This record gives sequence, structure tokens and C-alpha cells, in this order.
Amino acid sequence: MAYDIMEVELVFDELRTKSDKSIAAMRAELAQMKAGRANPHLLDKIMVEYYGTPTPINQLANISVPEARLLTISVWDASAIRNVEKAILAANIGITPTNDGKLIRLVFPELTEERRRQLVKEVKTIAENTRVAIRNIRRDAIEALKSFKKDGIVTEDELSKFEKDVDKTVNAAVAEIDKMVADKEKEIMSV
Repeated sequence: MAYDIMEVELVFDELRTKSDKSIAAMRAELAQMKAGRANPHLLDKIMVEYYGTPTPINQLANISVPEARLLTISVWDASAIRNVEKAILAANIGITPTNDGKLIRLVFPELTEERRRQLVKEVKTIAENTRVAIRNIRRDAIEALKSFKKDGIVTEDELSKFEKDVDKTVNAAVAEIDKMVADKEKEIMSV
């Protein structure tokens, strides 16, 4: 073996790490989308001013989904209900909360066919951006491997084998992206 196994492993580790991060970012972005059903992840990034400190809603309340299109927020500290309601309104998520003094309800409206198609387009755009990021990561990994060949660390045959391994890793990541898109599209288009 003419090449330094550690340097090549570092390239593959970086490829896998960056691919996983790109896919995780896409997964988080898809979880934030309103798809016509109640999704507690829609509230993940909303911060509530609680005793002068910005606090995530899930640390102030119990969030549940009693029905497919209803999200209930049971705030543990009754004095914070008004602040939670204000934070949801300020977050501009497209749903107006209703407050009965003990519980905040978010009723998700039924999506129109046109809105569903628009959401599917958004999902496909997010997926394409993630695929581009994965391809850029692939390009960087192959460039690093080619520089190893240029420096005499790997041979032409080894480079060819490593490029195939990079492509296998990238194809697996793209397949995972495609599966996520298909699942989200199915969720959005189901009435």
C-alpha cells in the first residue's frame, strides 16, 4: 500500500460528516413546513420572553396533537400564557392562536390543492439545494484525492477505487434525500 490510510480516511470522514449535516439541515427544514396537519416542530424556533430570558416554547409548556389539525399548548406557568401567545403571533407562522386562559390552541386550516402543489415545489427546491450541496462535497472530496495522486500518495488505480467509493457514499446520500422528498410529498398531498 503506497498511500497514507489516515489521510484518505480523513477525506471520507469529512465527506460523510458534511453529507450527514446537509441531510440533517434538510430534515429540519422539512419538519418546519406546514403540511396541513398539526406539527409540533413548527414551534421549535419560537422563543418566548420569560422573566427577561428568551426561552423555547417546549421548555415552558407541554405541546400535544390531540387531533390531526389541532395543536394544543398547555403552559405550566399560567402567568406566561399571554407571552407565549404573543410569541406565536410575532413568529408569523400563519396560524392565529386561541387562548382560553389555560390552554392555547392552534387550528391548522385545510390546505387548498393549489397550496399543496406550491408546498411540493418548495420541498423539491429544498431537496435540489441539498443535492447541490452534496455534489459540492463530492467535488471537494475527489479534488482532495486527486491532490494525493499528484503528490504521489496514491496510485491511479487506488484513486479510481476511491472515486468509486466517494460516488457510492454520495449516491446513498442522494437516495436518502429522494426518500425524504417522496415521504414529505405524500404527506402534503394526502387530504
